[in-house]
Amino acid sequence: MTPEDHTRAAADLMAAEREGRQIGLLSLRHPDIGMDDAYAVQNAIYRAKLAEGRKVIGWKIGLTSKAMQYALNIDIPDSGILFDDMIFETGSTVPDGRFIQPRIETEIAFVMKDALGGADVTRDQVLAATDYVAPSIEILDTRIQRVDPQTGKARTVFDTISDNAANAGLVLGAEKHDVDAFDLRWVGALTFRNGEIEETGLGAGVLNDPVESVAWLARRMADYGQSIEPGQVILSGSFIRPVECPSGTAIHADFGGFGSVNIEFE
Repeated sequence: MTPEDHTRAAADLMAAEREGRQIGLLSLRHPDIGMDDAYAVQNAIYRAKLAEGRKVIGWKIGLTSKAMQYALNIDIPDSGILFDDMIFETGSTVPDGRFIQPRIETEIAFVMKDALGGADVTRDQVLAATDYVAPSIEILDTRIQRVDPQTGKARTVFDTISDNAANAGLVLGAEKHDVDAFDLRWVGALTFRNGEIEETGLGAGVLNDPVESVAWLARRMADYGQSIEPGQVILSGSFIRPVECPSGTAIHADFGGFGSVNIEFE
């Protein structure tokens, strides 16, 4: 893909988000698309949103579980950007039409007190830079078709990364914990949809340790001359499969002693 292709794809994705519709697979439009192309499209969206007045409040990490990596035939996580218009309070309601095909995942969120960056970031450095951890829900959406209706071809990881790693929103629980107050590998959640249990999982599903997930992000960002900034929220990766959230859905994520998070979709 050329730089012009990256810019055009980013513009198409932003228009799809504004208009509440999906575009066709970039991997069909550009069969030679690769990882660097996908992040170039994502970065073009980043620059365009900053120009519109948006602010970056953090980052999300995806594809951290083996199940999701196997499903997409990839052996590394991906990442996306959290903007200031994406955050919802726990217990709030997402207005009808805000998203196209929303889904949710439950995750452990890290809120940073210090900058974190460099190609050799360690687990201990992540712990030292973290202000607190909290229960969270990530809201996913897809501005790209999941499956092409003509060919039956499913979207690839390059489509997903281009589409800001499918991120659309985040919900933070009210509870704040010191990063060493819990063994995060054993922090889990019972995820309920409309009062019925849908998914369960443990933090260990995220690269064996959510702290290592944040370290991975910092090291990956260093490849692009970026770093994690103080005050930013890091969604460390889901330990459940995505839960579909059509209109009328109520989600309750019970993290036990770690807290809870609620969100409804009008």
